[in-house]
Amino acid sequence: MNHYIIDGNNLIGKIKNLQDLQKKDKQGSRIELVKLLNRYFQRKKTILSLHLDGYPNEPLAISKGKIIYSKNLPSDNLIRDEIDTSKNTRLIILITSDRNLMNYGKVCSCTVIKSEDFFRSIENTVVNDDEEQKIKQLEKERGEFEKLFGL
Repeated sequence: MNHYIIDGNNLIGKIKNLQDLQKKDKQGSRIELVKLLNRYFQRKKTILSLHLDGYPNEPLAISKGKIIYSKNLPSDNLIRDEIDTSKNTRLIILITSDRNLMNYGKVCSCTVIKSEDFFRSIENTVVNDDEEQKIKQLEKERGEFEKLFGL
């Protein structure tokens, strides 16, 4: 099973609305990121580690894994530690745009995806999911009209 390790603050910095929100409300940007990731990974069989800088404020939960707060350490160190202790680094998909982490992940045989590229794939998935839901709703309504009017 694939294991996504996400550099959360780096990802927030690549999503315009979360980046703007973080300037005003750090916890709010974390909450919105967790919602986005929960929605994206909802139907995927995967494990997820979301690394965030600093200390937890309000408890947050990610459905497919865990949130790791760096407290007073750089989260990059904790990400490296997680890669180092992994049983199979080839199953790790590292999401970051930090050059040092990207290079470290590549040397350790991880798949590395830039944060901005990962966000684009999230956006595409969300748009496709919304379209599928609209199509299902229209098909349901069509069936109701056919029953009403005997078509």
